[in-house]
Amino acid sequence: MSDPRPEQEYFAHLAQGRFMLQRSRASGRCFFYPRVAAPQTGERDLEWVPASGRGTVYSTTIMRPRPPQQPYNVVLVDLEEGVRVMSRVEGVPPEAVKIGMPVQARIGMQDEKPILLFDPVGVRS
Repeated sequence: MSDPRPEQEYFAHLAQGRFMLQRSRASGRCFFYPRVAAPQTGERDLEWVPASGRGTVYSTTIMRPRPPQQPYNVVLVDLEEGVRVMSRVEGVPPEAVKIGMPVQARIGMQDEKPILLFDPVGVRS
């Protein structure tokens, strides 16, 4: 049976240094954002599985906040597991993030809370 608070469990996994996804046992499909029932089927036979973290940038945009804050990117990443997540790519200037860029997930910190971030694979800054 799935946890009644899947979002809190997701963040607890991140806090422990693990990037986990939910998967339906019946269909074998992973999904994101955490929830109590699988999308489309409503199955509640959910389990947490480790994510590979490997993905490809599906889309990217540059956010340009007022100075002194620096511009940053917001990306949608398609993971190998077949799910799409929203995050940021770090380690390169925002302009260097391109659609189709291979990336690898890592857990970072923001405001003293764990967050999912991505680093480019095979790209030098």
